[in-house]
Amino acid sequence: MNVHEPFDPRSIKRPDGRLLEYYALVSALALVFFPIMFIPHWIKYRTLRYELDDEGVAMSWGFLFRREIYLTYRRIQDIHVARNLIQRWLGLANVAVQTAAGGNDVEMVIEGVRDPDSLRDFLYAKMRGARSAPAAEAVAEPTQRADEVTELLREIRNSLRAVRERSGAAP
Repeated sequence: MNVHEPFDPRSIKRPDGRLLEYYALVSALALVFFPIMFIPHWIKYRTLRYELDDEGVAMSWGFLFRREIYLTYRRIQDIHVARNLIQRWLGLANVAVQTAAGGNDVEMVIEGVRDPDSLRDFLYAKMRGARSAPAAEAVAEPTQRADEVTELLREIRNSLRAVRERSGAAP
């Protein structure tokens, strides 16, 4: 990523290529079990997709057993950035997203991020914006609803007058 380009989280569609290096290094620590450790990580890396839109964050991965997670910004409670020693060496981080429904468990981990602080700030801004948007609408809505109610009451009043006039009753 160029330093002069502004960070656009919507451009994150896949994890950074160094994530595969991270998976290989972690799997290599298992020595003889390297293939058993690396193959699932390789499949996850090849199939891992992210999408950040105006409503929330989507994450999907898997070949035989496909997993998909979609979190709206409104549901996000907390965001954590985690980097272990190897991830710091590779310039990577994980951004963990937590919801109230998840309890203490993390709902989604966005892996292989090169600029985690900017992503975290973007998610916090979206999260706060999603929570404050209904409040802004609520200020405008009462006036609009009051006008609708007033108009409905006028229609009812006019209908009742018309019924009285037809029946010959005095107003």
